[in-house]
Amino acid sequence: MTHPFKRFLQISFLCFTLSAASLVQAQSRGLPDFVELAEKQSPSVVNISTVQNGRGKAVNGFPADPNDPAFEIFRRFFPQAPGGMQPQQPENRSLGSGFIISADGYVMTNAHVIEGADEVTVKLLDKREFRAKVVGADKRTDVALLKIEANGLPAVKLGDSAALKPGEWVVAIGSPFGFEHSVTAGIVSAKGRALPQENYVPFIQTDVAINPGNSGGPLFNLRGEVVGINSQIFSRSGGFMGISFAIPIDQAMDIQQQLRTRGRVSHGRMGVSIQEVTRDMAEAFGLPKSGGALVNSVEPNGPAARAGIEPGDVILRFDGKPVTVSSDLPRMVGAMKPGTKAQAEVWRKGQLRTVTVTIGEFQDDKVASNKPAARGVGEATNSRLGIAVSDLSPEQKQQMRLNAGILVVDIRPGSRVDLRPGDIILAITAKGDTQDIRSVQQFNQLIAQLDGKAPATLLIRRSNVQIFVPIPLSQPAQPSLR
Repeated sequence: MTHPFKRFLQISFLCFTLSAASLVQAQSRGLPDFVELAEKQSPSVVNISTVQNGRGKAVNGFPADPNDPAFEIFRRFFPQAPGGMQPQQPENRSLGSGFIISADGYVMTNAHVIEGADEVTVKLLDKREFRAKVVGADKRTDVALLKIEANGLPAVKLGDSAALKPGEWVVAIGSPFGFEHSVTAGIVSAKGRALPQENYVPFIQTDVAINPGNSGGPLFNLRGEVVGINSQIFSRSGGFMGISFAIPIDQAMDIQQQLRTRGRVSHGRMGVSIQEVTRDMAEAFGLPKSGGALVNSVEPNGPAARAGIEPGDVILRFDGKPVTVSSDLPRMVGAMKPGTKAQAEVWRKGQLRTVTVTIGEFQDDKVASNKPAARGVGEATNSRLGIAVSDLSPEQKQQMRLNAGILVVDIRPGSRVDLRPGDIILAITAKGDTQDIRSVQQFNQLIAQLDGKAPATLLIRRSNVQIFVPIPLSQPAQPSLR
């Protein structure tokens, strides 16, 4: 006869074993299976390559096109061109991915994937290749539309990017490093992300592995619907580090429709420069909480100026929608059709006011953004400081009564230097020597010469006030176009 206590232990162990097994099975059932999705959607994903630089042209009398019958002769008997230069050959690079949105051959990808291309080739899963026509590309949203001459193609199903939720599973299919139709998976990390140099896209942030070659490829939900276009990564090394960004498909489809019908995209503009409202600023302006977009300059005779918007106004609502952070405003304005009217609710001197703005059309860099309304020429990036700067035009120098200086256009993610878009860098001091800054080229050369051991400072002009800013020399992490 079994002892009662021993019997109790046996039953308890059996119950524990069954419970553990049930838990494992339940967890297994809860994990998604991507096999069917990959099999069904891969035929709609394409590889995109381009040809650039001199196809069909001669260099110093040498044929540069490998298809030219004379090319092989010159290659064999003249392996090196006069002057020690090889005959120029076209650069054929596998740049990215794309996906078919209609059975008659329309393909979507990123604008940066096909930028500067002389020829674009689209390769399908079944190895067929087609020469593609670029219908149009919009750099500001990084969306491009291609057309290939084919019918009966497998098109993707489109989803609702607005319905995505953080924590939801998503899948990317593309050609990272040229490995075609690679499948990676992850979750939505956040929505509505704004990047400092990207004002027109409320990015979907994911932890899906995205690498060079994934650009322009689709981001699927578990129903096999495209919810985004993989566009950028945030990386210190140039490779995937757990943060990826995708363009919402809702916005991308609006852009492609304009490209298809007009060949170009119209973006609305207000003609203001804005900045974030910090807690200290909110308190100073008498706002109950931080939020909105602080107007620090208004373009003369621009849409905002004609509406009565003034520097120092805080735009809290636009077109009936709240401006939670300053980066919300450029997206709202940019999405509006030029010529339409919108109401803006502004906070001015402790009171709410409502003004009506007639939206203008973006034609240059004087648009609603968190960058200054007036930008210079010769823009360049100083990767050591993590900033983008540009030369000031003679007209800008005259207007600001300056003899020297360059304009800070953008601050890259990860930069630790205390600069803002719109600052004017006047001089640099290092080892007791002060030099006026007269050009971007000179500035970059001086920064490159700093050894990082001796302290160095920048003299800048900000809102008509001159201050010194220390230079922290480090390599910042930057979003990379992939």
